[in-house]
Amino acid sequence: MVKILVTGGAGYIGSHTCKVLARHGFEPVVYDNLSRGNRWAAKFGMFEFGDIGDAAKVRSVLEKYRPSALIHFAAYAYVAESLANPLLYYSNNVGETASLLQTLIDFKPVPVVFSSSCATYGVPNRLPISEDHPQQPINPYGYSKLVVERMLRDLDVAHNLRSVSLRYFNAAGADPEAEIGEAHEPETHLIPLVLAAARDATAVKVFGNDYDTADGTCIRDYVHVLDIADAHVRALRYLIDGGATCAVNLANERGYSVLEVVATAERVTGRPIQIELVPRRQGDPAVLIGALQRARTLLGWKPERSDLEIQMRDAWKWMTR
Repeated sequence: MVKILVTGGAGYIGSHTCKVLARHGFEPVVYDNLSRGNRWAAKFGMFEFGDIGDAAKVRSVLEKYRPSALIHFAAYAYVAESLANPLLYYSNNVGETASLLQTLIDFKPVPVVFSSSCATYGVPNRLPISEDHPQQPINPYGYSKLVVERMLRDLDVAHNLRSVSLRYFNAAGADPEAEIGEAHEPETHLIPLVLAAARDATAVKVFGNDYDTADGTCIRDYVHVLDIADAHVRALRYLIDGGATCAVNLANERGYSVLEVVATAERVTGRPIQIELVPRRQGDPAVLIGALQRARTLLGWKPERSDLEIQMRDAWKWMTR
């Protein structure tokens, strides 16, 4: 069976990707220090505990399993935290990844699928955002992802380390079978926060209602986590088949405002949701919607669970399982 090393495979998107990998006949090897992942989520394939910057441990895992590729999720991913503590993000997301890639090259330069982000684009100057849009991140989190993308491009030139950087927009939803789902501490994503407000009869914060949008609230492009997982498997196969290094958006080309998300959650849960209006957050663009043409052309990918109500229903099922 083809083994795939999955760093950060105990996290939200990583664990769903491991489930899809296993379903497609791959054997995931989860490598995670559980600082932000959950051991219960690493239920598909093998599990190895460790830091990506621990070269000796990474080397031992590579020698033990001899994976055919690496899918790299392991990273910190809170925008506000990156603004408050940028060195944490540069040391972990950039420095530790550099160590991981050095160990990989020293062992054997197998293809890499990298979990990047639309945060590398910054404030868009046109919509939908395509892969050739200028990358001008406005926070250390987005910049850390951009640096790793550059690192991977340079390593292709220097060491023939081919990679696909997947820039996804807002991951949402959960495994429809409710085996795994979203569980961050703290939780910052809108959909689980809105659903938790419905469950607990509390209020959800709405950051600003004076944006240049139809209802004044921010608009975001939500992509089901299983669709994102499927794209990782497609990118993996693309690389195994000899595909060239590239970056690909994972998007729906459809946006929903914060108030639309709240209204959808009320329909799905059958419960009223209170909102608490608070000031805008630093650096929140009014609208983020991605283009998906390259994913469709290069990977044969399109989102199958693009409807917000489906994403919300799966997330609610997981939350109330």
